[in-house]
Amino acid sequence: MTPAFFGRDEYFMRLALREAERSLEHDDVPVGCVIARDGEVIAAAPNERELRGDPTAHCEVLALREASAAVGGWRLDDCVLYVTLEPCAMCAGAIVLARVPRVVYGAADPKAGAAGSVLDVTGEPRFNHRPEVAGGLLAEESAGLLREFFASRR
Repeated sequence: MTPAFFGRDEYFMRLALREAERSLEHDDVPVGCVIARDGEVIAAAPNERELRGDPTAHCEVLALREASAAVGGWRLDDCVLYVTLEPCAMCAGAIVLARVPRVVYGAADPKAGAAGSVLDVTGEPRFNHRPEVAGGLLAEESAGLLREFFASRR
């Protein structure tokens, strides 16, 4: 994992945090994702598993679908994906398959993270694509949303 962050990374991660807050409107786990291309947002999504009743409706998958529609194809090889929580195995696999070159995440996920915490799908040397991963940007804000959400359910 590369810990380097660049100029507009915080701006895009703050937008992803707004998406995470939108998840709360429909009682979903507060995780949000933004995909940028050439310095502009081309896709954004909150988690919608509860809303859609769909186990694949993670914010990353929804944003990848939206970004693919925006660029007119499945290859997102000139985009950056920002997500408030380290991607799970499903989302990390989708990121790899979409050829996203760079992923920036907020909080690490010690239970299901697949960008270096529990698994490292994004760094698997046998895959033909391995995105650069930078974790920990606005980690406390991202983790705080999750802590508050789960504390309200206990």
